[in-house]
Parts: sequence; C-alpha cells; structure tokens
Amino acid sequence: MKKVLVIISLIFLITGCTNVNNLTYDEIIQNFGTNSSRTNTYRTGYRYYLPRGMQVNSSTLFNEILEDGKNTYYLYVDAVSYINQVNYEYEVNSDSLYSSAITNGDKFGYVEINLQENDKYLVEIMYNYAKIEVIVDEADINEVMLSAISILKSIVYNNSVITNLLEDNVLNFAEEEFNIFNDVNNDSDYIEVDTDDFNPVEEEIPDTDLLN
Repeated sequence: MKKVLVIISLIFLITGCTNVNNLTYDEIIQNFGTNSSRTNTYRTGYRYYLPRGMQVNSSTLFNEILEDGKNTYYLYVDAVSYINQVNYEYEVNSDSLYSSAITNGDKFGYVEINLQENDKYLVEIMYNYAKIEVIVDEADINEVMLSAISILKSIVYNNSVITNLLEDNVLNFAEEEFNIFNDVNNDSDYIEVDTDDFNPVEEEIPDTDLLN
C-alpha cells in the first residue's frame, strides 16, 4: 500500500511540475484573479501568506528577503503609497521578454521580465502596493512567478498601524529608498537592498495548517 501511495505522489509531483512549466505567462498572471484569505506571516502594518517551502532570510521595516532553497525574492511594501492610495498606470515595455499591466477590481500592478547580461532574467511583479523582484534562470521563471503572485495577492494592510507610523514620521525613508512603481531596468545586474537604519520587526508566525 505504501509503495502505491509513493508512486501516486511521484506522478502528481511530476505532472504538476510539467503543467506549471507549460503555462504561458498570461495564464500565470490570471492567478491574480483568485481570492486569497490565508496569511501566516505578520509584520508591522501588514501580513501575508508565505508559501510552503519558502522562508524569511531577513526582515526589516517594509523590506523582506525570502528564499525558496534556490532563488532569492526581494519583497518591498510601499506603505506610504498604500495609505495615500496612489494610482499608477503601467506602460507596456516592448523591449521586455514579457510585460503586462494587471488590474483586478481596485487593485493594480504589472509584471515585467527582462534578460540580464549574465543570461539570467529579472522578474519584477508589482501588485497591491508591494513588489517582488527575483533574478532567475529561464527555466525557473514560471514557478517563481506563481510564488510571487501567491505572496503579493495575499497581503493585507493594517490601516491604523500604518497611519500611526506616518504620524510618528517613521516612513520618511519609504519614498526615498525605493519606488515600487519604477522598474529596475538599469545598468546594474544586481538588485540593491539598503537595510541601514531599519528596525527589526516581528518574527514569522508559522501557519499551523501548513505544519500538519
């Protein structure tokens, strides 16, 4: 019986992986249209869902570095733009491998994939006033996109906490350090993260559902 279960599990994993790799980028971003009500990671002013197999490498105020065992994800949360409800219209970049605006109700964003000089690809996904950037091999783009989308669409903000931070003048750096509405298509092959002068926030709270 155990051998049968193992064989079935292997078939499921192999088939699932094949299906993911066969999806088009347009099909992948359709996942923004599905609802996400689960969160298992709690931060100052927001919370989100961290997919199984991923972990937090480091965490500062509104910046996270996440890992899945192979790739590193840089998450930026723009609380200033969120609380001010800044609107942004993305212009498709015809020079990119893939470029698309995202609209889902009152939420918006974009996906852009660009080839880097080291034959890797920079995947940028902005949605719901947060952004994830990852530099990956071409073969990993689909899986990375799905993980990033799962995180971004799950983000829930705490208005009162963010408002208090703004009143305390804590978020002045947010408008200067990083602009989630701008792409990172510059001369550098590396994603730059400035963690100076940031204060640590709460540790990740495990999702008991995922531990079972």
